[in-house]
Order: sequence, then structure tokens, then C-alpha cells
Amino acid sequence: MRKPLVLLLALALFACTPKERFIRIDGMAQGGVYCVKIGLDGVKMAPAEIRDSISSILFYIDTTLSGYNQASQLARFNRGESIRPNALFKDMYHEARRWFILSEGALDFAAGPLFDAWGFGFREGRFPSDSEVDAIRSSCGMGLLPAELPIGPDGSLDPADMGFPRLNYNAIAQGYSCDLVAAFLYRIGVKDMLVDIGEIWCDGINPDGKPWAVGVDRPFDRPTDGSDVPGNELDGIWVSSGMGNGVVTSGNYRKYYFDENGNKISHTIDPRSGRPVNHSLLSATIVSSESACEADAMATWCMVVGKEEASRIILSTPTVEGYLISSAPDGGMEEWPSPGFTLRQ
Repeated sequence: MRKPLVLLLALALFACTPKERFIRIDGMAQGGVYCVKIGLDGVKMAPAEIRDSISSILFYIDTTLSGYNQASQLARFNRGESIRPNALFKDMYHEARRWFILSEGALDFAAGPLFDAWGFGFREGRFPSDSEVDAIRSSCGMGLLPAELPIGPDGSLDPADMGFPRLNYNAIAQGYSCDLVAAFLYRIGVKDMLVDIGEIWCDGINPDGKPWAVGVDRPFDRPTDGSDVPGNELDGIWVSSGMGNGVVTSGNYRKYYFDENGNKISHTIDPRSGRPVNHSLLSATIVSSESACEADAMATWCMVVGKEEASRIILSTPTVEGYLISSAPDGGMEEWPSPGFTLRQ
């Protein structure tokens, strides 16, 4: 389970290219590690100040949107407490509704009770019956929530005014966090960057003077020794063109369990049916020139709808490229890259 943000930061100078100096900032965020690599050419802010600013941004996100930090605005709201939502809380709600509408309900950020029921949310779950699933579906979801948060004259938001919903932004929170950090870096003049907070935003060149490259994990049906460690087995390497891109991979091959009959229960839940997905798509890697949030949302969307619908979504969205890996009937794997997806083997 992810843990709240812990402010453990490291700052190091890289070996430099002839033109730029790079720094690397590491720490803990959103229950995992993060790494930010920054070219300092043309940047006047001191490295320590950059580090502290990134820490402040991530702390703001954690104390607002973390579902695991029990003191966050989101956790308190989900417990039924009245809060005074800050600008970040409001913006994330609007972003979630936008993706709920775009995906026609495939992305539902108020379907937390469904994930809990299947054991993949913030609480321990068990195998729910069909009637239990149907009852949960009828009582939760963004379709039941207002387009605007019903904030009172005093600036407070009472969950009771929305039917006590439970919100969960896991499908976009890390991508959204990357975008907030990247926006700060652009404001101070950074041109070359890699922001990795579980999901990635990169732009420009790396410390070796080359475009950024990101490994695409090879999925598995059942883990073997080391295969469930990110980066240990790669299907290939995506290579940047030097332009800004969000890069996100979503899959159902790490978080799952088997029922008593040996059937695989994926952590990817289709909120429209209320049940784990049952299709051949193992992973979806999305590259977005728009934002890491878009890449994050679309990768999850693809994993909900499956290979055929995912490929149509990717091809119809001009700001994204995608790479889908599916299980084949013969027991192997099938890869599908969109025309502009650059993968080096």
C-alpha cells in the first residue's frame, strides 16, 4: 500500500554536457520514489531553491489529494468531513469529470466502493456477489454527482450535499503531479527535464545530450523471478523526439490475484459493469504531447476497454501515440504500435 509523502530529498550534480549542467532531485512522493532531472542552462534559480520548490508542490498535492494520507482534504472528504477545498481540490474534480465524460464512464473517479469490493482500493475486499456489485454500482459514480462542487457561502464543502461520495483520483493523480512540477520548471526557464513521479513528463535532451529514452516493460501472465520488478524485462525503449511528452504505461499484469477456480482477477475494474475486465490487453503505453495527465488517463482508459477499442481511441486522438501489448491465442504476445510510436528494441 502506498504511504503518505515523506520529505526525504537528495540533490546531486550530474556529469555535464558541454552546454548544460544537470541536477538530479530524488525523494519520496505518493507512496513511492520520484526523480527529477533538470538542465540548468539559462536557469537563474539556485538548485537548492528548485529542490525546495518541488518539495512544496508535492507536499501541497499530498495534503490535498492523497487517498493514503489520512489528513489530506480528499481523505477527510471521503470520511464525510466538511472541508474548505483549495484550488487544487477543485481543479482535480473538474479534470476528473472531464475524463468521465470523454470516456463515457470508462473512467469513473467516484467508483471507489467498486474497487474496494474487489480488493483493490483503500480497504481490504473479498469476492462480491453479482447482487452486491449491482447494488454498489447503483449507489456510486460520477454520474450521480453535480457538475460543480456545491461549495457554501463560507467556502466549505459538505459531503452530505453530494450524497457522501468517495473520490479516487489514482488514474490521473501521478500524471497530474508531473504536469504541476513541469509547469513550475518551465516557469523558471528549464528547457531540458525529466519528471518521474511514477508517470513521466520529459522535454529536451538528457545529460548525455541525447533525447530522453524510457523503457517499456514486457508484461507477463504469471510472474517469474524478477519479472515483476519494473525495468527488469523490457519489451523495448521509447525514444523521444526532443519535444515535450507525457509517457505512461498501465497494465493489469502486476496487480491481480486468482480466485478459487484459478481465474485471474485483474485490478482493472470497468466501472460501467462493476467487474474486473476480461480481455487480452496486458499493457498500454501512451505518449501524449498534451500532458502527462492525458497520458495517465488514456492508458487507464485503454486498459478498461481492451485492445480493439483502445487502438481506435489512440488513432482518433491527435495528441497521443500508443503501444499495446496483448496476449495471443497461441500463448505468446502481440504488439500494436500506432504509426508515430517510436520503439527501439
